[in-house]
Amino acid sequence: MKFKLFKDRKGKADQAKNNQWVKMSRDIYMQARKGGPNPEANFGLKTAIANARAIKMPADNIERAIKKASGSTDSVEYEEIYYEGYGPGGVAIMVKCLTDNRNRTAADIRSIFNKRGGNMGESGCVAYMFDQKGMLVINREEFEDLDEDTLMMQALEAGAEDMNVHEDSYEVLTHPHELEIVKSALEASGLQFSSAEVRWIPQNTVAADGENAEKLLKMMDAFEDNDDVQDVFANFEISEEEMERIG
Repeated sequence: MKFKLFKDRKGKADQAKNNQWVKMSRDIYMQARKGGPNPEANFGLKTAIANARAIKMPADNIERAIKKASGSTDSVEYEEIYYEGYGPGGVAIMVKCLTDNRNRTAADIRSIFNKRGGNMGESGCVAYMFDQKGMLVINREEFEDLDEDTLMMQALEAGAEDMNVHEDSYEVLTHPHELEIVKSALEASGLQFSSAEVRWIPQNTVAADGENAEKLLKMMDAFEDNDDVQDVFANFEISEEEMERIG
């Protein structure tokens, strides 16, 4: 599964929200630098702004990131890098980073792996266990009357490859290059998305429990706390019973 970063945890809500905004500001900045400040002509920026609004990031923060990216002075060049490795129990992990200092980030990510029972590997060591897909997430609470079969037909007609149904959301999967086309087509039918991005989906998952599950959750927290980390993708699952035991 993809381990969902940026979720609020008891006693860490304010810090988690601040972390979200820092990371999202960096993504907006990079997208604006790469494709220009006009979101209507820059799909990457348009998507980043939509994702920021979905987590209630203030408009001033969004505008500030775009303005900073458009300036000719005091600009920072961020590089997108994926680090790969193994967590406790041999779990495959991919860490997506945006960094202005490759050496610093590599050292930080390696340290997080090593201190929590894992190890960082070479590029490509686990990527073959994942498929890169565009993913559009729909909050089911916001579309209570949305019929699952109707949505599936709309998604397929728009060019989607598949759809996953969860208790609280629908996930529409696309080819990475078709994300913009499918998103635009479904938006035209009145749908809105809590997130829209390219993700790495594991081909298979493994169950994690006991000490391995505890170490993996601590590892995910450490990645979340690192400003350079934008997202984490992993192929482990932890049961609800095990999560309750861990607390």
